[in-house]
Amino acid sequence: MLVTVLLAALALAVVQLALALHVRNTVLDAAAEGARYAALAGNGAADGVARTRALIDAAVSESYARNVTASVGGAGAEVIEVRVRATLPLVGLIGLEAALDVRGHAVVETYG
Repeated sequence: MLVTVLLAALALAVVQLALALHVRNTVLDAAAEGARYAALAGNGAADGVARTRALIDAAVSESYARNVTASVGGAGAEVIEVRVRATLPLVGLIGLEAALDVRGHAVVETYG
């Protein structure tokens, strides 16, 4: 009986870790893709934020795409940064608010 309980707890812990890593990797990939999209000639920071939110909403949940920002900076070449602060799931999808902080970067395209 005790062994069964321990094995069940271990299995649930592994599943929870896999879920947390999935959410982190999905949000990170969405931030990077949003930065690449915003860096395209003719697009801007708002386009990258919208793209990032759409990707997170489609893959995980709309609640994970609430805190998405973009900024342009850099010395020499302009670089766009898309930052996502989301919940880190600890029990199911419930967890620490804004504990997951990921950023995606891309160099802004220019003409000529």
